[in-house]
Amino acid sequence: MPRIRAATVAEHHAQQRLALVRAARELLEGGDASAVTFTAVARATGLARNSVYKYFPGRPELLAAVVEDAMPRWTDAIRDGMTAARTPEEKIAAYVSCQLDLVRRGEHRIAQALAGVRDTTVVRESAAHAHRELLTPLIEALTGLGEEDPRRAALLLQGIVNAATTAIEGGDDPTAVTDRAARMAVTAITGAAPASGGTS
Repeated sequence: MPRIRAATVAEHHAQQRLALVRAARELLEGGDASAVTFTAVARATGLARNSVYKYFPGRPELLAAVVEDAMPRWTDAIRDGMTAARTPEEKIAAYVSCQLDLVRRGEHRIAQALAGVRDTTVVRESAAHAHRELLTPLIEALTGLGEEDPRRAALLLQGIVNAATTAIEGGDDPTAVTDRAARMAVTAITGAAPASGGTS
């Protein structure tokens, strides 16, 4: 990796920390959280293994930082898609289709890889926070539709997304799965499917 240059010590520290997080992310994208070790990320960034401890007290904190780094990309993608939607029904469809688009792009591999280490409190808390952030725009849309229990409804609709994710990762056609999942989500809340083109 090229030498990182910064104007101040604080900036240098921030850049090195981010480099470690991104290196850990690349390792997680392989689907195996056990591959993320201080030795591996140190090698990827050109640092000595002991230097990694200057930035993270332990592996759980590094993994939690990966979640925190990825979370804005996930939530921004979903919020942008929902903002572009014209109606509440289309917002629900967009919530589903945007998440499944992230799955197709491989973003979900990080969450999958971390599933086996969530018994570690700091990682579990970061994952839970990310999950709440993802649900927030859906809860807002459901509230706008007059749903009497928007949080519970959002959790149930997320179940549709999770099932669709499993189908896509199992080799099913992503476009067909996404379209059907989005229509199911809207129908579950309103009893009517979105207008044609609402899931794009």
